[in-house]
Amino acid sequence: MARVKLTPPEELTGKEREAYEKLNAAGKITNMKLFMLQDYGTFEAFMGWYPSWESLVKAVGIRTATIYAHAVSTTNSCMLCSLFFISDLKELGLNPEDLEFDEKEELLVQLGQQIVKDATSVSDELIENLKKFYTDKEIIIIVGFAAQMMATNNFNSVLQVDVDERLLPLKDSFKPATWREAIK
Repeated sequence: MARVKLTPPEELTGKEREAYEKLNAAGKITNMKLFMLQDYGTFEAFMGWYPSWESLVKAVGIRTATIYAHAVSTTNSCMLCSLFFISDLKELGLNPEDLEFDEKEELLVQLGQQIVKDATSVSDELIENLKKFYTDKEIIIIVGFAAQMMATNNFNSVLQVDVDERLLPLKDSFKPATWREAIK
């Protein structure tokens, strides 16, 4: 159960209400967006995720982008985001519990995990290996997306935003990361 009260959509006013109406008409309402719509500035800032996602997909492709986003979210132990990407991986015909990566995907999984665990320790070697496949601009897109994804993960995790109804059947698929247990 979420840690903050959700204002019912019918009580939203101003820009929040306008944004809700637009999302609702497009069938794009999620629990996270409903919580963010409590404050339009917060909502608007987090909606930057979508253009970042589009840039990532252009740079690496939908399969690799989804694998990367899943790696960031699961390493960050965000149940809500992880479940969205588990659902997306399944829609792509992939088994999230038995993913096989090509060399580029493996590098991005390593990068995503390392950015979450300790961004200041991302190695020069990892960046040089990424440069074999990606331009500097693409690397900026990749790193920028991870930062945006982590912000979304943190919002959902701190507020314990409720899992969307469509994801409830997948809830047992979420396995929280355990790497933090070794940190003292």
